Amino acid sequence: MEEKRKDAMIVLFEKRLKEDEKSEATIRKYVSDVRCFMEYAKGDSAFTKELVISYKQYLSERYKAASVNSMLAAVNSFLRVTGHSDCAVKVLKMQRAAFRGENQELSREEYLRLLNTAKKKGKRRLFLLMQTIAATGIRISELPFITVESLKERRAQVSLKGKTRTVILQKQLCEELACYAEDMRIRAGSIFITRTGKPLDRSNVFHQMKALYEEAGVPKDKIYPHNFRHLFAVTYYNAERDICHLADLLGHSNINTTRIYTQVSCEEQEQQLDRLGLLI
Repeated sequence: MEEKRKDAMIVLFEKRLKEDEKSEATIRKYVSDVRCFMEYAKGDSAFTKELVISYKQYLSERYKAASVNSMLAAVNSFLRVTGHSDCAVKVLKMQRAAFRGENQELSREEYLRLLNTAKKKGKRRLFLLMQTIAATGIRISELPFITVESLKERRAQVSLKGKTRTVILQKQLCEELACYAEDMRIRAGSIFITRTGKPLDRSNVFHQMKALYEEAGVPKDKIYPHNFRHLFAVTYYNAERDICHLADLLGHSNINTTRIYTQVSCEEQEQQLDRLGLLI
């Protein structure tokens, strides 16, 4: 397939994603995944079902099922946008895990150690950022909606991907953020910004968090923004046992997405099985 035609198709695809109000992170990932597919299809004069099935097999031999399905979702979307719906393929079937892996989950104790380390190192913004995600369950991409104005109402209106929800901000959190904003002379708008007033870069936050691991004594692979959201979800569910309300708090449109936070740990499930009393 000619390079110019391939580039034109990717431009069309990217435009459609923007029109569908996909997040910047989603657009970057989808475009990157499609470019990988295009590289694989290099030399083929046209897209065919056989080609995409072959690419699916190629991915399956190199990546985990979840990663394969994520990449196939991008390719299938691209094929539909460019008029090749008949070439779309089924994703891999995955059995939902019965329990969650504790080796990847951030515990409350580890979370507190990270907070104490950030405070000790004088990383005030990072200290408050981690607390904000853990106390509200918001995504890191939703941080710009935590504004000076929202602190007065103790409510943040989060609008992303065509959906809007209200995030409750606890009184103590609002007081700490208001004090920080005052000290940093942030009079209006988003609180978590750079010195030049721009929203914090996701990768920069990620690296700042990772830098705490050694002193905090927390495994490095456990420290990433989504794990603080995960901690909120698991803690809330364990306290309230209300999956429907949790889905609303997290901004999930499909409750099946929320189910991952209701899974017990492997150790907890072992104890449950022991209590059945079926062994003598």
